[in-house]
Formats: sequence, C-alpha cells, structure tokens
Amino acid sequence: MGLLDGKVALVTGAGRGQGRSHALRLAAEGADVIAVDIAANDVETITYPLAGEDDLDATVKDVERMGRRAVKAVADVRSLSELQRAADAGLSELGQIDIVCANAGIGSWAVSWEMTEQQWKDMIDINLTGVFNTVRATLPSMVERGEGGSVVLTSSTAGLRAYANTAHYTAAKHGVIGLMKVLAQEAGPHRIRVNAVCPTTVRTPLVINDSTFELFAPHLENPTEDDVREPFESLNILPGVAWIEPGDVSDAVVFLCSDAARFITGIALPIDAGNIVK
Repeated sequence: MGLLDGKVALVTGAGRGQGRSHALRLAAEGADVIAVDIAANDVETITYPLAGEDDLDATVKDVERMGRRAVKAVADVRSLSELQRAADAGLSELGQIDIVCANAGIGSWAVSWEMTEQQWKDMIDINLTGVFNTVRATLPSMVERGEGGSVVLTSSTAGLRAYANTAHYTAAKHGVIGLMKVLAQEAGPHRIRVNAVCPTTVRTPLVINDSTFELFAPHLENPTEDDVREPFESLNILPGVAWIEPGDVSDAVVFLCSDAARFITGIALPIDAGNIVK
C-alpha cells in the first residue's frame, strides 16, 4: 500500500530535475501521473539546455514501469491554453486530478541594473505566471469534484530571503509564496490544501552549469562543480552541504500530498540545511 494509492498527480517540469524526481516518487507511492514539460530549448535567456522530449518520454516510461498510468503532455507553462489542454488530456484519460505540483522553473544570474528586459520577463513568466497558470488550469476540476486534494508550489529559499544577482528569481519565488497563501485561503473550504516547498540549492542543471561556475569562480578558467562547492556550502548551516538532491525535495512533496499532512496548509516549508536562519 502506497501513501497515494488511487490518486492522480499533475507535475510540471517533469522531464528532469526536481519535476522528474517528484513524478517518480509520487508514482512510487501509488499515484498515476500527468507529466508536463515544455520539452524544448525555447527560452532564449537560459544558457543551459532544458529537458527535451526524450527526457519527458523517459519519465513517462519509468512511471509506467512502476505499474502506474502516465499521460505525457508537452506544454509551455507560459501558456494557460497549453496547460489547460494538458490538464484536460489527463482528466480525459485518468478521470481526476488530486495532486498538483507546480514545479517548472528556470534560473539565471545578473546584477539588477544589468539585467535585460527579456531576462526579467522570461523569469517572471515561467517561475511565477507559470505557477498561476498551472493552478488555474487544474483547480476548477478539483473544486468541482469535491474530493479535496493537495497543491504544492515550488518556491525556494530565495522566496524567503534574498541573494545577490537574482532579483528576477527572488521576486518570482517571493511571489509564489504570496500566491500560495491566497490559494490556501480560497481552496481550503473545498478541502484542497496548498503549500510551498522552499529548497536550498538543488543539484540539477538549473544550478550545476557553466554560468553558475563562472559567477562563483570568476578567477578560474573553465571552473567546475568542485570549484564552487565552498561558496555554496557557506550558505547552509549543516556542514558539508553545498546542495541537496532532487529526492530530498520529493520526500517533502510526498509528505505534503499525503494524509500525514492532512491538517497542513498555507506553509512555506524550507528544505534548506539551515539556509534561511544562517
């Protein structure tokens, strides 16, 4: 018996990273999955490759190997109409949505007064408006069905504090927490709980990429992951933690979606090795 037997979860950014990890952990606990991803390198201000359709296919296949049903949906979270089609496809095949993980996101770096208009726009459109679009496309069916549910929004420790070179990212992640608090109030009477997870740095391509290495080790030629461990470790209280793994966040997501958290709503849960209190 899994913690989420009989549930259906929609996960954005499911092609890789945190989204893929969440999709597989939810499936391992018994949930069927609607796996949503842009599955294309379609964001001009991002310097690292995004997940491709092969990545999304791999997520779907792994969910199915666990004996769970999976619906693949290629959609850009910047488009409400595309997300609505993804949700409708999942509802048509699986009959319901009980869990929503609005996870899709991007990362980039720039000093505020050097940031381009497009950098700001891409970040807000994906990391904040994309979260709104995800819940806008899914909550109506959950409310109408009347069986409650759980919504988990992916924020960040940057939603609870500030970091230099991330004005756009920090603004978006603070916005996600504000959105979560309103949704918790509005959806609560329908027995739908809404929470946010706030990870410290997670070891995914969003952070582990050449742009990050060059920012944190500008004195080196072709810096690597090992060259930036120390500055990332300095952000956290627990020793030796430069970044956490996607599965560490997935554990929190599963908890928030399960009956073990049935009275928890409206919280921003840090998974941060002590980052926000340092």
